[in-house]
Amino acid sequence: MKTALQNALLYGICDLGYLSLEQALPVSRQLLEGGAGILQLRAKGHDPQELLPLAIELKALCDEFKVPFVVNDHIELALESHAHALHLGQDDGSLSDARERLGLDVILGRSTHSLAQARAALEEGADYIGFGPLFPTPTKKGRPGIGLNDIAKMQREVGSEIPAFCIGGIKADNLSDVLAAGAQRVVIVSYLLTSTDVCSSTAAILKPLLNKPTL
Repeated sequence: MKTALQNALLYGICDLGYLSLEQALPVSRQLLEGGAGILQLRAKGHDPQELLPLAIELKALCDEFKVPFVVNDHIELALESHAHALHLGQDDGSLSDARERLGLDVILGRSTHSLAQARAALEEGADYIGFGPLFPTPTKKGRPGIGLNDIAKMQREVGSEIPAFCIGGIKADNLSDVLAAGAQRVVIVSYLLTSTDVCSSTAAILKPLLNKPTL
């Protein structure tokens, strides 16, 4: 799955802040059919044990599409669902502890909100990072956008070593600005999950990513 991670340009998230449990699987399938190259289960405020059946289904779906399945935050849920990856925020513990629990084969991602944090995640052994939020976004209430100025430098210093996904408020009408600033990969959440046609919107977002300039 680490090869699949390297090939991923668009990171999709099954966010239960936007989706009901009943919507989670069919909408996730639409994200993958549209071309998302990685899928995360994000479920803030939910009991991880209650999420295990869904996580197992999403892992099987990702196996079908041969893309990594990521659990956000919860090491035990990642273990029990045999997830391909675990994503941790800045306050969710050390990557070395997670690596010890999960083993060498599981992908570890880290959220970063500055160039310094991106560099630190690389040093800490992250397999990939999220970088943002670039713009204010409902998924990160109260966190200001960090803007586009550091994207090119982050991409040269960190994104040249591990996949770096820009995140936060990205949608169709600002994606060109994000790519022009140097982004090579993106995470898009609310724009896709609130679309009337998730599959088509995902495919449309992927097109400029496939044709982006490289630094």
